[in-house]
Amino acid sequence: MTRRRVLHQVPADSRSAVVTGAARGIGESIARELVGRGYRVLVTDVDGEAAAATAERIGAAAGIAYDVTDPDGAHAVATRARELAPLGAWVSNAGVGFDGALAELDEKHVRALVDVNLMGPVWGSRAAIAAFREQAVEGIPGGELAITASLSGLGPVPGLSLYAATKAGVLSLATSLSSELRGDGIRVHAICPDGVGTALLDGMAPDGQAKALVRSGVLLTPDQVATALVGMFGTSRVYRTVPAWRGVMMRLSALAPGPLMRLEPAIRAVGSRRLRRG
Repeated sequence: MTRRRVLHQVPADSRSAVVTGAARGIGESIARELVGRGYRVLVTDVDGEAAAATAERIGAAAGIAYDVTDPDGAHAVATRARELAPLGAWVSNAGVGFDGALAELDEKHVRALVDVNLMGPVWGSRAAIAAFREQAVEGIPGGELAITASLSGLGPVPGLSLYAATKAGVLSLATSLSSELRGDGIRVHAICPDGVGTALLDGMAPDGQAKALVRSGVLLTPDQVATALVGMFGTSRVYRTVPAWRGVMMRLSALAPGPLMRLEPAIRAVGSRRLRRG
């Protein structure tokens, strides 16, 4: 007999959810998925007007401006979410993707990559954990804490070295937090997708090494990533690679980076051909 998996749901409007970087792309898809699962979703983005417009379009509870590099702002967002309903989920999705070799990145881009991609989830996680623990005292235990990582966090990605390092950092953060927070009943999840058809990918240098490497794999849609991430809610699964076979390849490249990265020119050539075909 085949056991059918029950999708994670909450009673309608019983819990709130925060999604960062949710005005467009993966964040918008995650927010829409959570609306469909019964959450009162607070759409946040550094572009407050776009966040409000997205919230209205997808039926979310509200959309507000939020800069993930602001630690105090994270706590203010958690407070705002709890005004809608007890906090049930926090998704740190906001990210930037400046490509280029580390030695060639300007200081502004270096700082943004670390501050947004790594420290953003740190500040968001701290605010969410504090809110979940306060609610537990009030008799509302648990919650879902999620981070959008990347397949690049699992192995070497020339041309995206610092971006990949920040994604490896948040993946490590998620795995460690899952152990730290087990006693609180707070479930931690991270999604590691291959390339995704978003503005972040579009903004990479068209003839750059990074974009060709990304396009050598599977180009996912934001909805596919959202479904995979929210599909982990309510489970003990900490992270998932999408697709799974690409995750295996990246782990192998991390185990033997020298020999396997000698194949990089051939892999990049595949991506370049796909880019030319559109």
